[in-house]
Amino acid sequence: MRRRIIGAFAAGALGIFGLVALGAPNATATDAQRPVEYNFTEGFLKGFFAPDTAPAGANDWSCEPTAQHPRPVVLIHGTLENMNDNWGGAAPLLADNGYCVFAFNYGGATDNSPVQATARIEDGAAKLGAFVDQVRAATGASEVDLVGHSQGGGPMPRYYLKHDPSAAGKVDKFVGITPSNHGTTLDGITEVGRALYLLEPANALLDKTAPALEEQEIGSDFNRSLDAGGDTVPGVDYTVIATEYDEVVTPYTNSYLTAGPGATVHNIRLQDACAADRADHLEAPYDPITLTYVLNALDPAHPRPVKCQTVLPLTGPIGPVQQ
Repeated sequence: MRRRIIGAFAAGALGIFGLVALGAPNATATDAQRPVEYNFTEGFLKGFFAPDTAPAGANDWSCEPTAQHPRPVVLIHGTLENMNDNWGGAAPLLADNGYCVFAFNYGGATDNSPVQATARIEDGAAKLGAFVDQVRAATGASEVDLVGHSQGGGPMPRYYLKHDPSAAGKVDKFVGITPSNHGTTLDGITEVGRALYLLEPANALLDKTAPALEEQEIGSDFNRSLDAGGDTVPGVDYTVIATEYDEVVTPYTNSYLTAGPGATVHNIRLQDACAADRADHLEAPYDPITLTYVLNALDPAHPRPVKCQTVLPLTGPIGPVQQ
């Protein structure tokens, strides 16, 4: 059972391995246009074996926010991913559009392990808090915007915002891409395991090896505690981007949030704007339609049209990218 649970997440975040990886160099927000990756498979192969290299456009610590984009953007990768293989699309696109962009690794055996975000979510949240403060100190910005995927787009930063007393007033916008906000059945695996009385011993093993996986199961103690008292905190503008083809967060509607006092929530399903978009959990952060929604969420005063195009799971758009 443990192998099936780990396998489901691995299929969701590490499903494709390759023998070639090209580490993208750091770049500043004033450089020439950087190539943006829209194909998860290619982005994953480029980034997986260079986990401690920031994705193109990220981690220029001399970057100065502009009047148009005064808040730096902190990118938060998902479970079993790292900053480089998760953000080959968003990091250069945001930098090309004038944002100061920052990314980091959390929850791995070491900071340069290819596989990250398996340790306790609470520990990842503490590292996020320290990184947000580092970004604020370097840029002089009082607030940042968060953009995350899967665990990094939901429970981990939500835990930070809810439980870190110093987090108040440091985050303006929070964009979650296919986040595991209210847990997942892993395509029904957890329910089968519970019915066969295998889930509890499997989780006991996960608790010692990869507790973040167990914490993201639907109905986990972590999930119930995180959701108690509401989904949001005051003063934050939340955007959730989900896809009905999500094979990791199931049901996909578990990504959605409900706004509490002093917060706003925008729940988006990709297929409502474009039925031809079949991006799955992995492709979503590379999907040009998702990335348009990210740009619009960060800068709602200057919305861009969402251009419908055929996007396939794992491999991205068919034909030229419309963005």
